[in-house]
Amino acid sequence: MCGIVGAYYAGRRSADPDLIRRMNATLVHRGPDGDGFYFEPGIGFGHRRLSIIDLSGGRQPMSNEDKTVWITFNGEIYNFKEIARHLKSAGHRFETVSDTEAIIHAYEEYGERCLDHLRGMFAFAIWDSPRQRLFLARDRVGIKPLYYYHDQSRFIFASELKAILADPTISREIDLTALRDYLIYGYIPFEKTIFKRVRKLLPGHYARIDASPAGDSLRLDLQQYWDLKFRPDPSLSANEWIEEWRRLLRETVELHLMSDVPLGAFLSGGLDSSCVVAMTAQLSNSPVKTFCIGFDEEDFSELPYARQVAERYGTEHHELLIRPDAIDLLPVLAKEFDEPFGDSSAIPTYFVSKLARSHVTVSLSGDGGDELFAGYKRYADTMAALQLQRKITYIPAALRRFLSGSLATNMPPYMRGQGTLRRLSMSAYETYMDVAYCHPPDFITSFLHPDIVSSLSNGSRNPFETLFGGVDASDDLTRMQYLDTKSYLPEDILTKVDRASMLNSLEARVPLLDHKVLEFVAKMPSILKFRNGQGKHIFRQFLGEMLPANLLARPKMGFGIPLIHWFRGRLESYTREVLLSPTSLQRNFFNSGSLEKVLAEHRSGIVDRSHTIWQLLVFEHWCRQYLDSPSTS
Repeated sequence: MCGIVGAYYAGRRSADPDLIRRMNATLVHRGPDGDGFYFEPGIGFGHRRLSIIDLSGGRQPMSNEDKTVWITFNGEIYNFKEIARHLKSAGHRFETVSDTEAIIHAYEEYGERCLDHLRGMFAFAIWDSPRQRLFLARDRVGIKPLYYYHDQSRFIFASELKAILADPTISREIDLTALRDYLIYGYIPFEKTIFKRVRKLLPGHYARIDASPAGDSLRLDLQQYWDLKFRPDPSLSANEWIEEWRRLLRETVELHLMSDVPLGAFLSGGLDSSCVVAMTAQLSNSPVKTFCIGFDEEDFSELPYARQVAERYGTEHHELLIRPDAIDLLPVLAKEFDEPFGDSSAIPTYFVSKLARSHVTVSLSGDGGDELFAGYKRYADTMAALQLQRKITYIPAALRRFLSGSLATNMPPYMRGQGTLRRLSMSAYETYMDVAYCHPPDFITSFLHPDIVSSLSNGSRNPFETLFGGVDASDDLTRMQYLDTKSYLPEDILTKVDRASMLNSLEARVPLLDHKVLEFVAKMPSILKFRNGQGKHIFRQFLGEMLPANLLARPKMGFGIPLIHWFRGRLESYTREVLLSPTSLQRNFFNSGSLEKVLAEHRSGIVDRSHTIWQLLVFEHWCRQYLDSPSTS
């Protein structure tokens, strides 16, 4: 696992070595084991290395034999030995035993189609000197990040946004639509970032950057090379699906155990991490090192369940308790995540990564299981709402609209049944978004300063709705899964895991998101994933012989922190001091009356506004880092 940076200039203008080195220095946490650089007219690469494979070799940037193709690479290619065998038989010479060199020769052999051969997580840039072409790619589901800035004369890229901002000429103008999206979803979706001029390369996409015929400008071409296709296969029985899943999971976890450094696993006590730990233990010759965090608030702590799994598989188990003073980490996360990021589980993810890093360099994670097998509670809630809609079709449409419109709108948001009424006349897409995200656009609009609201345009179709309606699927459950795989998974879950782990110089691997696993589960009929109002149906059957029965039966808890308690207790005054400070109010992003109302509602105990408060706190601390003191980033 590493950090990468680079810049390409039109007219073969030399890259500024000082700029590349400054960019690279911002990523030292991603690669504390060393750095490397490559320069030639028009191009400059930087690399920070966290040594995992081929510890003595594998330094980057790396080239082919005749120094005409160069790469800077972040990630792991788990099938690189197989790729290398094929390429050696085709005449390619290898000087290392690293996965990085396998990518270089695969590019030489297959060109852009080299991506079809890679099994792993990756973000990389290749400089093709004979063609004067820069080629960048990001893995299929977005496990590894890649940001870029582009204008006619230059293209700058990096693993993290902060590295691009090391160039003081790049504007920090906020994209107000991105701010709105952050407040609605808790993250900034798709290619946008909080800054207007900086973009993300989307998962499953690559970029070609070529000089114009005259050589005085750069052309950017973005292409999608992979998408998840849902093709349900009804020909297999449930037992046959389970046996095929067992074989594929074993193969995938075994590949993810490839390492020349100590390796362990996160163990939350949930089904997904427990499954990965169980399979890892079956494949390991020594006790697996496992890591878990918990809280004093028992309704948020999964420590007892993690201990059961640890005892069953004889792991070397390590635990850590998190208390309200963990809020001291918030300014650090606001800076290091580069953008406002509203998922409070970033805090426990950071601490479990820190705990793991004190024992290992690589840790396996169970992320992805909820997207694969429809495990989120919001899937069940949405399916229940849609089922109710179908049952009341006999009610005249005008009456349904009244119930879901005027009546629901005038009910207090915390009143029981308000959400059910609101969804009576919604489409399947609207129902899911209403269930999945607690901040509807109208609520956010009431928060924002009127000048910001007036500047926002709602003319174009929401990309979330486009994805939901555009997927080739026969049922709404599949549409929800597809949408989450394209948005919530890369922009929330995987962003959180990447940043929190890399802040601790820990490589986190996600075997359940191997693309062969995704493609396999996408062939399962939905009835095997979701049945009788509960997700993970076949997954629970598979785990029946691997985990204690009480773990299989308990409801999903999630990986959150007890903000609802903290913000009504020890952290209540803290939230007011931050959000209602003169500095915060003078920014004119929000209405002060709306801020007061949210704090009062939460303090009263009538409604839980902890998620809203957290997002606002994150944004204020982000402003202090990136707007008030931009030099600190």
